[in-house]
Amino acid sequence: MIINFKKSLLGILVLTASFTSTLQAQDTAKGEAIFKNNCASCHAVTAEAVVGPGLKGIEERRDFAWLTKWIKNPMGVVNSGDKYAVELYEKYNKTQMTAFGNLSDADIRGVLDYIKAANVAPVVGAAAPIPGAAVATGEAGGGSFFNVALIALMFIMALVLVALLAILNLLNKLATGGNEVNAVSGVQTSFLEKLQSSFKEVSSNTTVRSAVIWMFIMLGGKATMDGLFKIGMQQGYAPKQPIAFSHKLHAGEYKINCTYCHTGVYKGKQAGIPAANICMNCHNAIKRESPEIQKIYASIEKEQPVEWVRVHNLPDLAYFNHAQHTNVAGLECTNCHGEINKMEVVQQRSSLSMGWCIDCHRKTEVNTKGNAYYDKLLDVHNKTGKGPLKVEDIGGLECSKCHY
Repeated sequence: MIINFKKSLLGILVLTASFTSTLQAQDTAKGEAIFKNNCASCHAVTAEAVVGPGLKGIEERRDFAWLTKWIKNPMGVVNSGDKYAVELYEKYNKTQMTAFGNLSDADIRGVLDYIKAANVAPVVGAAAPIPGAAVATGEAGGGSFFNVALIALMFIMALVLVALLAILNLLNKLATGGNEVNAVSGVQTSFLEKLQSSFKEVSSNTTVRSAVIWMFIMLGGKATMDGLFKIGMQQGYAPKQPIAFSHKLHAGEYKINCTYCHTGVYKGKQAGIPAANICMNCHNAIKRESPEIQKIYASIEKEQPVEWVRVHNLPDLAYFNHAQHTNVAGLECTNCHGEINKMEVVQQRSSLSMGWCIDCHRKTEVNTKGNAYYDKLLDVHNKTGKGPLKVEDIGGLECSKCHY
């Protein structure tokens, strides 16, 4: 009985380890997708520095709690006076890292696991982003359902373990008994035949079949819900444009201000798309022979605007005002669009989902300095002692703020 128990316990441990490793592999794969879509343009998984430092051995330099704060709000850590953060900020020419407040702790854990795994085995082209890749960021909306599904799945796995325990005991008996002679027929039954008979007995067991069926139902349901939550999400979308315009060249190398082409960024609801005449301010004399520039000339001659493909596209039911965020709130373009000045082809870096916006409103402090509009609101808020005035405190989570 002791031998049987040890073998049964070993089987349970092996199955549990296998299930755990499967979940870890899924988290690592998700972390890889997040890294390639959000981090790879500035960081390498190796020790090599790109725009920012190489990430090999990052968990040896900083603990998980610090890394989580840094990834979600890097400038907040710098402004807090953290010595390591300030030195890092100074070392890399005060380049501001994009804040990824929409990432959950599990997402960050997956990214760190991917970095660790990538340094165990060589990764070819790990620094290249994946255009068009959609990433599930674990935002509000599906987390509670997935927790319930996971608990249910664990319960089903427990039932399967009980059934497997019975199988292990049966196999142990067969292994110790070897070939047996049927007392009635006198026919010798081989170990293989008894093993086949045992598998048929187990497969016909209603408990085992029910457990397997429910396991597939739960896994299929989770996959379906994952797909539903991704509907309308275009994170990583990088369409081919009619003219190969390089933001890396114009906004990065030549440092042309965003407002030169997108004139409505600080003034209107929409940033606006530049007309061909804005391009002609420079290209009536520069690189006129370029085939791409000739497309602009053709557009002017035919009196047809260049049909740019929209990258960042909110649904019609959502109201967004650029001026409210850039002029009033003082947010930088990189907060939502990523480091455009480093993109050869513009890509949607943020999810732009409802959960992503709400998360930002919950964490972002209102810029009240020198603005008398907020004086009374600030007085009322300070009396409650809730800490800094956040966007959510001034109605930033009200449905009517974003929905008509």
